[in-house]
Amino acid sequence: MPRFTDTIAALATPAGTSAIALVRVSGPDAGRFAREILGEIPPPRLARHGDYQDRAGALIDDALFTFFPEAGSYTGEDALEISCHGNPFIAQKILEDLFARGARSAEPGEFTQRAFLNGRLDLSQAEAVMDLIHARSERALAAANQQLRGALGRRMNELTDRLLGALARVEAYIDFPEEDLPAEDRAGIRRVLESLATDTARLLATSHYGELLRDGIKTVIVGAPNAGKSSLLNRLVGHERAIVSPEPGTTRDFIEERIIVGPHCLRLIDTAGLNPDPGAIEKLGMEKSLERVAEADLILLVLEAGQPLPTLPGTVTDRVSTGRAVIVVNKIDLGPTSVELPFPNAIPALKVSALTGAGMEALIAAIVQLADSFQAVDKEYFIAVNARHSDALTRAKVGLEDAMAKLAMAGPIELIASDLRGTLASYGEIVGKIDNERMLDQLFATFCIGK
Repeated sequence: MPRFTDTIAALATPAGTSAIALVRVSGPDAGRFAREILGEIPPPRLARHGDYQDRAGALIDDALFTFFPEAGSYTGEDALEISCHGNPFIAQKILEDLFARGARSAEPGEFTQRAFLNGRLDLSQAEAVMDLIHARSERALAAANQQLRGALGRRMNELTDRLLGALARVEAYIDFPEEDLPAEDRAGIRRVLESLATDTARLLATSHYGELLRDGIKTVIVGAPNAGKSSLLNRLVGHERAIVSPEPGTTRDFIEERIIVGPHCLRLIDTAGLNPDPGAIEKLGMEKSLERVAEADLILLVLEAGQPLPTLPGTVTDRVSTGRAVIVVNKIDLGPTSVELPFPNAIPALKVSALTGAGMEALIAAIVQLADSFQAVDKEYFIAVNARHSDALTRAKVGLEDAMAKLAMAGPIELIASDLRGTLASYGEIVGKIDNERMLDQLFATFCIGK
């Protein structure tokens, strides 16, 4: 039985002129619309070519009509997809006719929201639809596909089943208060909770990597004035994005560009040069540079070949020494390439010429290798939780830790059960086993119309 009594329609392809546009319809009237327009409901999931005539009989376009019965549709209710020519005027005329026949305009994300509410997707899969649409790199695409296919949902179901087993053992002693929880049972329950806390923490550890996948790896290019930072940015981007001049201090503010490097998306940030004796404006630029360094996921420290090592602020040397950095010895085309590095040998140092492109392939390979190491755990399932998941997992972990602390002190069994029920509710939030309409409305409102 369809969950909704109204029928929605929207353009499912981007607005603008194209070869094809797709109008999506979902709801109990989808079959009626097909019958009125074509004279029959097309066979399920088979495209049918025909004229689209409006209610007055005027021809709008020749189109392809595909009908999906509720059992096999994306939304879990009867759906009709109309592929027409990609003239925005044609698509709008079709939508106006569908509205005249009784449909209403879909809200942003309403098709996916119906799929979730009708049980076709869990909430983590619904969120993965948006991640798939906005994936900027091969790794982000792979992670979104894994989540869309239920990797996170399966993991959460497995954790939930184990927690329910422990909770059932705890609540058995609440139902039979004359039975005290013996020490051996407390130890067994504690082992289960410790295992759950470990696995919850492992999932939680993927949250930062999830941010990198969705937003790109924040890669800050830093170094002394005139070391060739802007030239390096231009070489990596592939066009003249930043002004390059022999005069030091050309870059006074930071410049940001997204690029794809191997399977990764990088947010490249070119910063003002680190001058040990800056002027007033240069000093403001340096302050912004150091702010970007503090926030960086990866640092490209640019040094000039054949020149003494510049005086670097402690913020820079500390961040480079953590290992999430690549040292770029630039301007090897100008002469001697030796440079003394006061950093651990494990930090890769590549010699390049941003002007000629020499050494750039090796530099890109080093960046890719370092970015590969950012993936946390769960490589088998390639799970990378988002901020909402992270919040729920954090609360679940706290609940498990509180329950274990009470077990260790032989605390009241009712309070232990309360902590575990709270953890169970937090697990449920991730896949959507909750009844919070306001949260769901806010979540799906971030989707695009037609999805």
